[in-house]
Amino acid sequence: MTDTTAVLADLTAEAAEVDALVAGLTEAEWETPTPAPGWRVREQIAHLTFILRIAGLAAAQPEVFVAMTKSLTGGLDVAVDAALKEFEHDPAEVLLTKWRADRDTAIKALAAVPGDQLVPWLVRPLPPYVLACAGMMELFGHGQDIADALGVRRVRTGRLRHLVGFAVRVRDFGYEAHQLTPPDTDFRFEITGPSGELWTFGPEDSPERITGGAEDFCLLVTRRRHRDDLGLRAEGALADRWLDIAQAYRGPAGDGRRAGQFGD
Repeated sequence: MTDTTAVLADLTAEAAEVDALVAGLTEAEWETPTPAPGWRVREQIAHLTFILRIAGLAAAQPEVFVAMTKSLTGGLDVAVDAALKEFEHDPAEVLLTKWRADRDTAIKALAAVPGDQLVPWLVRPLPPYVLACAGMMELFGHGQDIADALGVRRVRTGRLRHLVGFAVRVRDFGYEAHQLTPPDTDFRFEITGPSGELWTFGPEDSPERITGGAEDFCLLVTRRRHRDDLGLRAEGALADRWLDIAQAYRGPAGDGRRAGQFGD
């Protein structure tokens, strides 16, 4: 998870796949509701545009980014809601142009940061590869919402490893979102990638273990599917509880998705 070049290459590819989902949509199709209540396809792309815009700003102009975050009131969720208003009246072509410009600018800015240098972010500075992995998480989650809205089944690749590793790294976000104290016990994660390769994290002898497929794991930690609809398994009471609250992003958990909502 320390190869910034590889992560950015995969971030570029993931962003291109999200772009392909919406590039050919009609103006009316941009208004299609997604599983996120109140969010149409256009809000999903607007959100990604804003997140990548501020990531690019953090990488290229850290002082400006820090000043901007200090001026935020109400936290990131409030800032995102306010930012979405910038895009709400944009014709699809204009929104698509903004998305592509901010996407490309962010990736180029992150690529220009030395791997051992930290980039300021919302809570604490992060290495550029970690911020890129967070971008993969955003693209996966919001891309899934768009795909669900359009009835598209996405083909998964080894790029998921970045998101799996990131979710393991931020295991405690789910506890924090529910005002719970994270356990001291390290978990063992044994996650099978789309090619059948096994990705492992954590001590082999841990009594708390999560196993299953990478796509299901990523759907869980982005809260795009209910755990009951996924083929993930837990050994140990702590691991089992974690499957109920897992999330790979800071802040409120949100409502998530209902069991059986998609009939997958």
